[in-house]
Order: sequence, then C-alpha cells, then structure tokens
Amino acid sequence: MQSAAGEPVELEPGVVRVIAPNPSPMTLWGTNSYLVGESDLALIDPGPDDFAHAEALLAALKPGQRISHILCTHSHLDHSPLAARLSARTGAKVHAFGTHLDGRRPVMEALARSGLAGGGEGIDAGFAPDIRLAHGTVVSGPGWRLTALHTPGHIANHLSFALDGPEGEAVFTGDHVMGWSSSLISPPDGDVTAFMASLALLGTRDSRVYYPGHGGPVEAPADRLAWLAAHRRQRESQVLKALAAGPGTPAELTARVYTDVAPALIPAATRNMLAQLVALVETAQATATPTLSATATYALA
Repeated sequence: MQSAAGEPVELEPGVVRVIAPNPSPMTLWGTNSYLVGESDLALIDPGPDDFAHAEALLAALKPGQRISHILCTHSHLDHSPLAARLSARTGAKVHAFGTHLDGRRPVMEALARSGLAGGGEGIDAGFAPDIRLAHGTVVSGPGWRLTALHTPGHIANHLSFALDGPEGEAVFTGDHVMGWSSSLISPPDGDVTAFMASLALLGTRDSRVYYPGHGGPVEAPADRLAWLAAHRRQRESQVLKALAAGPGTPAELTARVYTDVAPALIPAATRNMLAQLVALVETAQATATPTLSATATYALA
C-alpha cells in the first residue's frame, strides 16, 4: 500500500510510516521511515539527508509526542544520513550496530584490504551511532519494546528490530527482507553466506508481519523467507551451471546468468554475482585466479 512521500500512514496502533522522497530502481517508492510508540517515539530509519523529509517526520508528531530514540537498521545513504540532523533537532540518541566497517567476516575484511569497495546504494561512511546495539539488546520506551537482531548479509552492520505487540511480533527488517525485491548483496559489505544465516535466524521467530525499508508490509513472513532462500539457492545453481560452461569474470558470468535484467541494473547484478562467487570459493566449489577479487577469473573447482 503505497502513499505519497511525506504523508504519515498508521499501519497499526503505534506504528506510523512516512516515505522519503527518494524513489529509484533500488528504493522502489522511497525509504520507509517508521515512528513507533504513542508518546516518546522510536524513529526507525530516518532516511536520506533530505530537509523536506526531516520536516515531514517532525510534522507527523501528534501533540504530546516527541522522538526520544533514533534507530538505524544500517548505514546506507538512503537509510541513515538524516539521523545526525534529527538527533540535533530532537536530542534523541542514535542507536545502531556500528559503522559500516563493523560486523564483517574475515573473508570480506580481506577483500576490503585488497581495495574492493562497496557498490550499489552507497555507504554512509561518516555514520557512527551514539549507542551501539549488540544482537539481543532491548531498546524500550513508554508502550514499546524493540529487540535488536543482527541480520548481516545486505551489509555487515545490518540490524532488524523486533517489536513486541499484543497480537504478536512485528519485525522492522530494513533491506534484509522486502516484499517487492530481493536484497542487493555487494561485497565486501554484502555477504551471501551471512545473508542466508540471517534468513535462518529470522525463521526461528514467530513473527506476524515484517515492515521493510522499502515497499509494503510483508504479511506472510515465513513464506517470504522461504522464497528468498530458494531464490539464492537457484542463483547458486545458475552460477554453477554458467561456470560449467567455462571460466569467466564476474562481468562475463553476469551476462550469462542475468539475461532478463534491465541494463540499468546490470552493475547491481554484477555485484550480486561477485557475492555468489565469493561464497562458492569459500565452500570450495569454485576457484579464483589469480586471487579472490572483482576482476578475477572464476572456474569450477
């Protein structure tokens, strides 16, 4: 259910969505910012550093309400930059897992040291939270309680936030689970192995709805998790089939596998391909020559 940018929409009691004015092929209608609570509110994903969006979020507050906590699912340019401006305006502390350098597995650290930089949505390199949240940390206010869930994969510092409710748990899933698209996974920040583990983690919870960073609510969480896992496994099979036809670079293999993707999305598809190849090298199903990189030649092991 799309609404106009800047228009507050109550999705359920105590959960209001305001969409940022940044639509694109990567963000659908724009970034979803959420106001949670009845008096002292948690703002989840303030969005891009856009003055109009900041004003729309403040205008969405009802008499007696204030933003007391700012929570960021992750530090991409469409999710976290407005946190600093709104923190200065409201006095609310910024809560997140850490900077974009935090949470990486060693293989991704090695790729970063080799000079590989993230692609796609853009890193908010200056982002640093006031308060760091570990997996399982609870943040609460009057009438609301959010549990931080570390869900790396789209980016290493990605958190989801589970909201306790009388009718069951709702989870703000950021860019990890969305209903309209699968997530971009762009090494060294994105990590297929971590992404699959995070899907499994969410699958252990009995959640009634997901509120994603882009697009509408996901009303059947278990079904969506199953689809996303199957989608990644299907991509792995396609990549292995492409490798069976002969070695190739990530760009060459992308052209073989992503035959139905619009030209504007080929760079993102190439980053997803690299992420899949890294996972295959880790599990000894593929090799990289001369070494693991975005320009290496990959072959079946």
